Amino acid sequence: MKPTRPKLYINLYWHMHQPDYRDIVSNEYVLPWTYLHAIKDYSDMAYHLEANPKARATFNFVPILLEQLEDYTTQFKQNHIRDPLLALLVEPDLASISYEQCRLIVNSCFKSHHEKMLSPFPHYQRLLQLYQLIEPIADDKDEFHYLSAQYKADLLVWYHLAWCGESLRRNNKVVQMLMSKGLSFTPEDRVKLFDVIAETISNLIPRYKALMESKQIEISTTPYYHPILPLLIDFKSTIDAMPYAPLPKYARYAGGQERAASHVVAASKYHTNLFGQAPRGMWPAEGGVSNATLSLMAERGVEWAATGQAVLANSLLKSQMGLQDKNEYLYQPYRVTNGKQDILCFFRDDSLSDKIGFEYAKMHTPNAVSDFIQTLEGIQQANSHEYPKVVSVILDGENAWEYYPYNGYYFLNELYAALANHPDIEMTTFSDIVDLYQSREYKLSGISAPTLSQIAAGSWVYGTFSTWIGSKDKNLAWDLLCVAKKTYDDVILSNILDASQLKACERQLSICEGSDWFWWFGDYNSSDSVASFDQLYRRNLINLYTLLQQPVPAILHKTISTGGGNADNAGTMRRGQV
Repeated sequence: MKPTRPKLYINLYWHMHQPDYRDIVSNEYVLPWTYLHAIKDYSDMAYHLEANPKARATFNFVPILLEQLEDYTTQFKQNHIRDPLLALLVEPDLASISYEQCRLIVNSCFKSHHEKMLSPFPHYQRLLQLYQLIEPIADDKDEFHYLSAQYKADLLVWYHLAWCGESLRRNNKVVQMLMSKGLSFTPEDRVKLFDVIAETISNLIPRYKALMESKQIEISTTPYYHPILPLLIDFKSTIDAMPYAPLPKYARYAGGQERAASHVVAASKYHTNLFGQAPRGMWPAEGGVSNATLSLMAERGVEWAATGQAVLANSLLKSQMGLQDKNEYLYQPYRVTNGKQDILCFFRDDSLSDKIGFEYAKMHTPNAVSDFIQTLEGIQQANSHEYPKVVSVILDGENAWEYYPYNGYYFLNELYAALANHPDIEMTTFSDIVDLYQSREYKLSGISAPTLSQIAAGSWVYGTFSTWIGSKDKNLAWDLLCVAKKTYDDVILSNILDASQLKACERQLSICEGSDWFWWFGDYNSSDSVASFDQLYRRNLINLYTLLQQPVPAILHKTISTGGGNADNAGTMRRGQV
């Protein structure tokens, strides 16, 4: 009698990340995206697991995001808000605010996906129409004189209501009351909404920690400030997947190996302090891997990592293992070793991941969920081996949902239910698979985990580093950072700074090393998005020179990149394959 075909293991992996939006010198938030995603996506994603206790998944939280969530919680406790947009929500006298504060409101409060986050709400839509009517006739000297304090109050409230997650809309009486009221919001209304935001954000980390402790989810980490480790270590790692790519003028980022290690160590330490246990796995920023990167992580006790499908394809060719049908090579982890330490590496199914990120939002939920389940069933039924296949679906856990009706509420609810109750599919975490691999029964009933002798350096986006290096604007950004790092090294050697000054400088350097600045530079992104990140990157470099007590190079007052494109999902997400 033929043995029963093994189950299919599915690893759902939601990556949560925002760069540090604080200006380290003024200590104010420059952009509001951390707290807005907190009340919408981080809250909803926890809710769906709480509502589906049989469902299991892995979440990746970047330390600098968690640090900002902790910072917002502290602001609420101390009643001292350092985010100017959030502070305006509870500003008692909106009639007397400054020109800059008026400009902040109108520049910020229409920034959302109009089709799903603005158009469904007639009162919010009317506020936009009113602004569009007066904008052409506004006087440069007093362009906001048509906008009353009540208009500004209603716009602030509606913007924050639009960013409230679906779980808040369905379960929070204050949010429901304000949405029913629709207009003429009072100062008391605004304070009530502010209190909902404060409670939601303050409860986030405890909610995820409770899910982790109940074994429903695993939480992994990323190098602290989200740098692309292979590029910090060696710019030439770009050449693995892009042999003819132009590189920055500087041959390397000075001290990159040590800087990479510091991000890994700091992440593990912070995660351990916050969640009470060390992270077993790590999502290297943007799935950026190389032999040196995985070795660095393994040496510091990281048991598993994950990256993109194209990296695996390139690595198999580099390891002279050949490429068969993806059903044969993709749906299993691989062992990577430096001869002393091992790490288990998982690879993203680009098609399934990109369907959630880009395609299913356009489909009716039952059809989308059915397509996902049928694809998994096809993989399971095509398995002719005795060991189970492992499918890793990995994507941004925050930016996709604003393109779905109701912030993905029905899709996620039905997807989790379908997966959790399927007889042939088992929802797992990455450490579940590591435990199975390491178990005594592994050789008899475990999983396939071949050794991958060579890793082709690359990321989850196209298997290359083209999103962060190899073009004029991106290379210029790296060169500016290299110059700043040389200045940093010279000042450190001079011993002119005290311990607290050194700490501030190192933190500022770490912020500048993050991947997000390089992500946005390029003509395929919108001008508005590029401009805000261009300014913030140069501001961070200027702050570094200021903290180092050194002259600021004039070039930092000039734009690096202007953008001008129209990328999918406003450029916040990429597809794994072209």
